[in-house]
Formats: sequence, C-alpha cells, structure tokens
Amino acid sequence: MTNKNTIQPRILAIDAGGTMTDTILVNEEGQFVVGKAQSNPEDESIAFINSLRDGLNYWNLTLEDAVPALASSIYSGTAMLNRLLERKGRKLGLIVTAGFEDYLRMERGIQTYLGYSYSDRLHLVTHRHNEPLVPRERIFGVRGRIDLFGSEQIPLYENEVREAVHKLIDMNVEGICVNLLHSYVNPEHEKRVKNIAQEIIRQRGADTLLFISSELYPVSQDFARLNTVLVEAYAADPSRDQFKRINRKMRELGANHELRVMASHGGTISTEAKELARTLVSGPIGGVVGAQYLAKELGFENVVCTDIGGTSFDLALITGGQFTIKTQPDIARFMLKLPLIEIDSVGAGTGSFVRLTPSSKRIEIGPDSAGYRIGVSNPVSGLSTVTINDCNVVLGYLNPDNFLGGDVKLDKERAYNAIKEQIADPLGLDVYEAAEGIISLFEDHLRNEVISRVLGKGYAPENYRLISYGGGGPVHVAGYTAGLNFEDILVPSWAAGFSAYGCACADYEYRSDKTVQAQIANLEDNITPFAETINSAWRELKDRVIEEFAKSGVKPDQVEFRHLLRVQYVGQLNDVEILFPGDEIKTAGDVQIIIDRFEEAYAKMYSRSARSPELGYLVTTAIITGVTESEKPKLPTEPLGPATPDTKYQETRLVYYKGNWEQANVYQMDHLRPGNTVYGFTIIESPNTTFVVPKGYKAYLDAHRIFHLSPE
Repeated sequence: MTNKNTIQPRILAIDAGGTMTDTILVNEEGQFVVGKAQSNPEDESIAFINSLRDGLNYWNLTLEDAVPALASSIYSGTAMLNRLLERKGRKLGLIVTAGFEDYLRMERGIQTYLGYSYSDRLHLVTHRHNEPLVPRERIFGVRGRIDLFGSEQIPLYENEVREAVHKLIDMNVEGICVNLLHSYVNPEHEKRVKNIAQEIIRQRGADTLLFISSELYPVSQDFARLNTVLVEAYAADPSRDQFKRINRKMRELGANHELRVMASHGGTISTEAKELARTLVSGPIGGVVGAQYLAKELGFENVVCTDIGGTSFDLALITGGQFTIKTQPDIARFMLKLPLIEIDSVGAGTGSFVRLTPSSKRIEIGPDSAGYRIGVSNPVSGLSTVTINDCNVVLGYLNPDNFLGGDVKLDKERAYNAIKEQIADPLGLDVYEAAEGIISLFEDHLRNEVISRVLGKGYAPENYRLISYGGGGPVHVAGYTAGLNFEDILVPSWAAGFSAYGCACADYEYRSDKTVQAQIANLEDNITPFAETINSAWRELKDRVIEEFAKSGVKPDQVEFRHLLRVQYVGQLNDVEILFPGDEIKTAGDVQIIIDRFEEAYAKMYSRSARSPELGYLVTTAIITGVTESEKPKLPTEPLGPATPDTKYQETRLVYYKGNWEQANVYQMDHLRPGNTVYGFTIIESPNTTFVVPKGYKAYLDAHRIFHLSPE
C-alpha cells in the first residue's frame, strides 16, 4: 500500500467476484492501493466504477483526473461462470455429425458424476444428468465423415446442412454451433457448413452468430471440444456486452486504451479475442499469478495459494516457480478442452449457508452461498439462513460497524437470533458454542483440502510457504493451517484485492493449441516427416497468435514467441507439457531435446521409476504462446520500526475462542508499522478484510507490508 499522494496511476486491475468487486491501482512508482465495492452482476460497469472510485480516494484523485493517465486496464471475474451455472446464456442450436445428436444427453457417462460427493457417486438415484446447454430438438445431425487421419470417407450432404440451418433460424436461435467429427485434423467440412450457413443467414436477414469448433478449438477429444464450443457461445461470448459497457464508461472518462481480460492460462488477452471461454474462471487465476510474482520477488519457489471469498475456497500449487497447466479441466460439471491453471475449488466461503440436515441434525456447510448479500446479519440482504459471516460476527471476529469500512452495517443481534433458532436450540447448544463449532467444522474442511492437495501430491508442507488472500482468507488462515508446519504463512496487507493484484502482474499473452498426434521416430530414421508435422503446426499457430495481437495494435517484433509441446508415452493417456528451446525442429538433436525434457518433466510429476521409454513417444499437441511484457506493480518497501506497536492506536474487544471469552487487542491495519509484531489474541482490521491472530500465535509485519503468521 502507499500513502496518499498525487502520482497518477498507470495500471488498473479489476476482480469482479460474486460478492465484491476489487480494484488494484498501480502508480508510476509501482506503488498501489486497493478499492472495493459490492458487485453488480446486471451491470458490471457500475460496480467497476464504484470500486475504482473507492481506490482513488486513497490518493485524493477523481475519476476524471486518473483514468486518462492509465496505460492498461485488466479485468477478471466470475460473470461467465455464473451465467453457465445459472443457465442464463444464449439460445443456441447445434449441428453435429449424423449419429451424434444425443451426445450431449449421454455426457460420456463420466460427466454425470462430476461435482458429486463420494457417497452420492455410489448411488445412481442421488445424482442427475446436467441440463444440456442445447435441448435435443435444436440439435441436427448431417451426414458426411472425415476419419481420424483427415481423409474424407463420406462427402458432406449439403442439403441436410441447409435444412438444419433453416430450421434453427425458424426456432429463433441466437447462435449456431458446428462440431463435426475429426474437424481438428481436417476442417473442410466445417468450413463448408459455415459458408452455407452464412449464405442462408444473409438471405433471410437474420443476425444469428456462428461458432465453428475448428476455428475456435482445433483439438482432439470430440466431446470435450463440443462442450468448450458450446460454453464459448452460451456463457463466454455474451460477456462481450459487459466489456463494451466498461470500455464505454472508460472512454467517457478519457481512457485511451482498451480493456484486457485475465485468461485461464495465466496471461491477459483482448476483449476482442476469438476465444473468450479461456477467461471463464479468470478471477481465481489472478491470485495464482500474483502469488507466483510475489514469490519471485521475495526469492522463493514453492507456494501454496489459498483464496477464500464469499462463495468458494480456491487452492493451487506453485512448485519450482511454475504452476501446472491442465488441458482437460472440468468446470461447472462440464468436461472442457482448454488450457487452465490447475486450481481446486470448493464451495466453502465466508458467505456459505449453514444448515442442519433434516434427518440426522448434522451441520452442513455450503455449497450454496449468500454471495454479495453477506448473511442474515446484513439487514437488507433478504436472507433468513445462517452463513459463516454471521458466525464470525457473533463470535466477535468481525466488527459489525466496520464491514467494508463501515459502508455495510451488520446487525449482530439478527445473526445471534438466527443461529439460536436454526442451529443452537435444535442441537441443545449455547449460541456461542454453536457458532464456534460451525467455524471449527468450516476450518477443518478447508484444512483437509490443503492436506489432500499438498500431501496427496507427495509434497511436504515444510518445503512450501502458504499465501492466504481473499476477503475471508486472513480471518481463517490460522485455523486451516493449524498443525501443518508450513515453512512460512504469508498474509499480504492487500489480501482482499490480491486476485486483482495478480491481474496487474500478468503479461499480455496469447496461447494457441492444436492437436497433432505425431509419434517421435527412431532417431536413426528419417525425422523429416515428424519435424514438418510439428513445424507446420507451429507456423499455423503463430499466425493465429499474431492475428490476435494485431487486434490490439501489437506488432510481431514486439512479441516473444514460445514453442511448446505436450508429449506422452505411446499407449498412455496423460501427456506432459514441455518448452522447446528453439523455434523449429531441424535435426535429430532437436528431437533428443524433446525426449530429454519430457523424461525430466515426467519424472518430476510421477517419479523417476515410472518412466517407460520402451513404449516410445507421442507428441499430442503443438502450442505457441506469444508474450508481451507488461508494466507491473512493485512491492512496497518501508523502513522497519519497533517490534511493539504504538499502543495509542490499540483498542480492545471481547471474542469467544475455544469456549472462553478473551479480550482481544484490535488494531487498524494502516496503523501498524513494518517491524511490528502482534501476539494473539489480536484482530487487525482494514476496510477490506480482517486478520485474526488467535491465542498462541504471533504475526510479524515485514518491510513489504506482508504479515508472517507463526505459533508463539
């Protein structure tokens, strides 16, 4: 953070969550401030402007003063994901290869189990198929077949294409998706379908949009590719309207640049990018990118990233300075085919609802959430069900008069009465015992997630530092890390805006993938066919990346291109991503580099003894990334002061902890100076979050305004 000054901001990063919209403003010295406002899903530009104004208040700047000086603005958010979850997307039609009309309803079987608990997976009666994004009556099959080698076996029946397009237009669909078998190898049939559809749409004066799988995601695994194209059309592409609103507001305020969006692979892309589905979960991605940047600046490589917001707990690992990219993620119970930083997300946030199960009177937390409405303690929320926030208010951890800096006043008595009626009385418990029991269960659940993610991967917590962020992270970090012996636990003073901070740390980066399925030849044989297959794919992908950068006026000579491959052993199902050090495969030595890098990466991921070179090697995917380095925030650095905080800023408050009432010291975060150490029980408040230091713990504030939590 920084003191108030008149330096103009250069970078603006936005994290529009389900509960709050955070902004990070970075000035030309690399200093930054955090703004916060309640989210507005109907018009994100309103929450964006309110949050931006809140941040600018720290520098005594107006919107009109600051916006013209900005060099870049980066967005991340959950609107696309929420649109998908709530089934509020576009009305679509679908054209597929004849015989695959019921593909969506079948869901490959395994998709029907995604998102269910282990017990529910055991019994067919306890789970249901997803509601298809396109109902069966709007799905049309057309004859024609390309085989897996790209050869035409059956010509395209163009009359069936024309009939399907006419019927879909008659049904008033807003978009038509096209996904034909093996189009990633040979897209000619899909191109012809597109040409026919464009001709008919033009003739009929319709404004129907077209989404062609081979143009958007030319990758294998037909069902996941189909899902990805549908998600693109249904949930992602409609966000362009929100982006236009934000851009319009910014231009009215004097901005001379266009908004960029945080992408799932860890870079930022233009709002005009062809593929927006890769920004579907942009919010949590920003936090991981921010943690990677923070770790690099502080000189360590192994990080556990934990983010608690109002709706979820997100967890990711950074090992050796690198995060893991998944190419077959499942999001919102859909199997997709796009690059995504590996993040585990659990429906457990500070807004999660707390209920008793009707039959066993067992406490159940989430997965549904109050989101931006906070809880029963918010008098204008319209809620009647207890949330984690309500328990924190009753226990004294949250100050009802200082939530969001006092912008939202909470009612402790309302929360008390709701917990008493819904939880405490049915269980025969005191209200405070019930509230503390709920928090203990909540933190145990989060701790189990951390254990499974770290120890389950074979890593030792002693070799990792944990970073806690999000509005709820600092409240619960001592609870969900208890007994895990991390090398260090870090809580940035800007934790509530850390995901937005991560967006400001991200480079301008496009990534394009293409399935190739090229087996690596014996090095003593002719490597030319293999090399030309990969080189040709790289050239095609590079052209796509150059085209995307051109939309923002970025020239090829301003871009650093990286050539990557995904490689697996022949016959196995899991591939590994590697970086090729050159831009073209020319010699047997280049092929050997690919093999060596794959073997090294495979050994790190699975173990050296699991390697199976006798099976041979298969390159499944060619990848090009283009990167233009962006301005980034600098870590604040302040002189160290005394170990003991200035007592004139100290207040006290009673809190309920482990069955007893404790008198907690209370500090405003801005009043603590680097070098200060506080001992539990202490509560550190800021307008955007609350940091709870329980009895038996201490927290040290370093020169970068990062707290380090440890047992006394």
